[in-house]
Amino acid sequence: MRKVLIIICVILAFVFGLMIFGYISEPGSKVTAADLPSVPSVSAQQAILIDGKTGEVLFEKNADEKGYPASTTKIMTALVALDVCKESGIGIDEEVTIPKVAVGVEGSSLYLKENEKKTIEELLYGVMLRSGNDGATALAACMGGNLEHFIRMMNEKAERLGCTGTNFVNPSGLFDENHYTTARDLAKIAKCAMENKTFRKVVGTKTWKQYTNKNKTVFQYDGATGIKIGFTKASGRTLVASAKRGDVEMICVVLNDGDWFNDAYSLMDYGFGVKGCNNEK
Repeated sequence: MRKVLIIICVILAFVFGLMIFGYISEPGSKVTAADLPSVPSVSAQQAILIDGKTGEVLFEKNADEKGYPASTTKIMTALVALDVCKESGIGIDEEVTIPKVAVGVEGSSLYLKENEKKTIEELLYGVMLRSGNDGATALAACMGGNLEHFIRMMNEKAERLGCTGTNFVNPSGLFDENHYTTARDLAKIAKCAMENKTFRKVVGTKTWKQYTNKNKTVFQYDGATGIKIGFTKASGRTLVASAKRGDVEMICVVLNDGDWFNDAYSLMDYGFGVKGCNNEK
């Protein structure tokens, strides 16, 4: 009789334990499922969203499909220029002389004049905020010795970063069939660039001297940290946007996207939701 009672008690204890475990764990799993954000639908031809710290891909759409970066090319231009500064031991307050090749470049302009003096800092802000094509050309020619060498440096940097679908033929992003990238490659380039403190400071700036940032993300999106817009008729509208909330940073790339800003904001909202920090600033 005593053995029977012991067996009954063990069985009851086991059943009671299962009930407690179910009570504790089941509601938690339901809340987690309910809290998962909906995957956004974006009109971009190519897009990707990554964790800016880890590189984890949180969303992608045709991310390895060939696209045209337009002025988001200048992310690499600024990054390589800053690499040269570091390797050469020179500061961004160093003055350079504007070469003839940088004068009168097509598209968005800083209206540079041949032989005038500009600091590297002035060119960086002009390139990343105003999106001056002449500024990008001047940076490339001055920091690379000549345009051809600098463009080769851009492609070598892309290769070192693991970019497999990218080829640069100019430092500004003016359209060329042979000047292309992918959303995934551009995200890798942006992630690397944002690890540079000077680059991060420049692209997160709203206004600097006479320049106002063309990237509306820094004015409109909570926690925005940068980084660059681009547009040509042939390339369409391109945007690399970033934002940080708490310890989490998002980097979003949308290529050939008529609703570029809204799509980028939706993607970053989604990413912060996935990471559980939508309300952290």
